[in-house]
Amino acid sequence: MPATPLIARCIPLTRALLASALLLLVACERAPIDLPKPAATAPKPAADDGARRIEADVRFLADDLLEGREAGTRGYALASLYVAERFRAMGLQPAGEDGGYFQEVPMLQATRLEDGARFAIERGGRTTELRFREQFLPGANFDAGEFSIEAPAVFVGQGVHAPDLEHDDFAGLDLAGKIAVLFPGAPARFDNDQRAFHSSMREKLRAIAERGAIGVVVVYTAEDEARHPWTRASDGWDKPGMRLRDADGKGIDTFPELQGSASVGAAAADALFAGSGKTAAQLFDAAKAGTLKGFELPGMLTIAGKTRIEPVESRNVVGRLPGGDGALGREHVVYTAHLDHVGIGAPVDGDAIYNGALDNALGVAVMLEAARILGNERQPPKRSALFVALTAEEKGLLGAEWFATHPTVPRGSLVANLNMDMPVLLAPSSDVVPIGIEHSSLQPLVEQAAKDVGVALSPDPFPEEVVFVRSDQYAFIRAGIPAVYLDGGVVAVRPAGAGSGSKAATTPDAKTDPKLAMRGFLRHCYHQPCDDASQPIRYADAARLARLNARIGVLVGNVAERPAWKPGDFFGERFGRPAAEAPAE
Repeated sequence: MPATPLIARCIPLTRALLASALLLLVACERAPIDLPKPAATAPKPAADDGARRIEADVRFLADDLLEGREAGTRGYALASLYVAERFRAMGLQPAGEDGGYFQEVPMLQATRLEDGARFAIERGGRTTELRFREQFLPGANFDAGEFSIEAPAVFVGQGVHAPDLEHDDFAGLDLAGKIAVLFPGAPARFDNDQRAFHSSMREKLRAIAERGAIGVVVVYTAEDEARHPWTRASDGWDKPGMRLRDADGKGIDTFPELQGSASVGAAAADALFAGSGKTAAQLFDAAKAGTLKGFELPGMLTIAGKTRIEPVESRNVVGRLPGGDGALGREHVVYTAHLDHVGIGAPVDGDAIYNGALDNALGVAVMLEAARILGNERQPPKRSALFVALTAEEKGLLGAEWFATHPTVPRGSLVANLNMDMPVLLAPSSDVVPIGIEHSSLQPLVEQAAKDVGVALSPDPFPEEVVFVRSDQYAFIRAGIPAVYLDGGVVAVRPAGAGSGSKAATTPDAKTDPKLAMRGFLRHCYHQPCDDASQPIRYADAARLARLNARIGVLVGNVAERPAWKPGDFFGERFGRPAAEAPAE
């Protein structure tokens, strides 16, 4: 729209008054719009160019404009366009579909409805009704818009079938036509890898469906809720779930044999186990001790719910950096970081936008900087590199699963995955946590890269969170591709001159201790509106993480043999494929 007529309404336009007129334009014509007020104190700029680039990307991707980047929304579409144009500016080749940067990911979206939600326990001639949201939530159903099941119930412990570990929660139990009741997690005696795999709800639902159950109830223990409070689940009860959609329009891995499901909070568990001879507290303790045994529950359960089911599209963003070798250049090292977050939700202190700055705008920004560094190498790695910003991680690793099973390059050409997700960089650290390096021949390459960059490597500080199966690398692992997930550090930087008896050495806090900062973030800001760009993000540490990622890419790109699972590795035995598998032409 021409500016002159607008300005003329406010003040006669002359050359001498043009500057004043332009200043008055906003006040005169656009007064109803609330413009953001400048911060009282401008943020301190990052220390180097890499850190500044990462900060700029984070500030855009975590801005309120993008409305939390939930998969399938306008905000996510804007974020994906931004990343595509960043790829273009860096010179990455389009590696999506139809000659562009995007790969469409077909999904079903299921939104729970309050109307019709019911959880009733019938025992001894009495009926106990659990309260919606406060005590139970119906599960989203991807196969039917409405379900109602009345059936006897069987407690199946943690729902783990692991004969190779001499453990079977289903032994001696008849699930046919019944509702399976279970706790999350896996036995404490399992090592981290075994516990991670057997904690997967997909594995549990498959085992339960195979045994003829018609419904599932997941009961959260007090220990579960200490990490993930029930109130967070109940506050977000109306957030849609998603599953991948096949060519027939049906959901993938939705287990239609299980006609309905529900979850129950720890505070209501006693009502569910009443009359069984076991209290909820006793069973919670048995879960921690690894001594749970299944049993039939008395009476009948009724679970019911309604769901709005609709198709939805989202997209991965894929860029390619060609390798420098004619033969090895046909193989690909895949960098990934999920671009989505959880969108708009229940307001907290008046803020309803869940921006996802650390989770995972920062991971995407680190990946972008790693791409820039690799693209500026004098001698490009022999293997090509793919950079993939993934959708719907928060919905169950769906974008990663779609790409790993439907890649936009020959499937056999994917040799390794380097994933970045939620690096909690809120206090200065001297290390990086490489989750999963022990599983494959990536380990010595990651260790060498860390030496080259000058950063220490630390073990996973919170193995109980089983993050190795909770981020996008797991989709690649399931496809047989060795992977490593690089996370933020946990070792504090010792202040110069701080002796063992100094106050700085004896009174750590979240500003100086990265482990305390991570605990605080997980407790207060994980999947909350306060995960925004106002946090004290250590962008210099993020730039170091990008350099490490790039260096790993160089080493993996140039190693003669493609990465392979270590002999006898837990995940390699289940999902691994021959290391010598040749990429398709």
